[in-house]
Amino acid sequence: MRVLGFHHLAIQCRDPDAVAAFYRDVLGLPEQARHLREDGSVRSIWLTLPDRGFLALEVCAQAPPEEGFRFERPGLYLIALRIDRGDRAAVEAELAARGVEIVHRTRWTIYVRDPEGNRVGLSHHPHDPID
Repeated sequence: MRVLGFHHLAIQCRDPDAVAAFYRDVLGLPEQARHLREDGSVRSIWLTLPDRGFLALEVCAQAPPEEGFRFERPGLYLIALRIDRGDRAAVEAELAARGVEIVHRTRWTIYVRDPEGNRVGLSHHPHDPID
């Protein structure tokens, strides 16, 4: 077998429009496609990732679980998107201006949640921040 690279990541969500607005309007991922059901309702919204591939927001019926930032069970933990280390202060300022809470920070990564609680890391690892 020969894997050629990343293709896409799918996240299930109850309100795809609200979640898409976060990834599109806050994080700047352009909307690539909307897939509709026969009744015209949204089934999936795809957003283009900068390097390659896409993020697929797939509609589901259940509400997301309420959890702390970390939990001790297997499964998808977060989606991490690359930022430039020189942009870190501006990224934090823009998140604050948009009312997006930073839930955790490390030396290299800023962690937030999308509207349904999915963890998103904005990282410049392995490069130290510029002071």
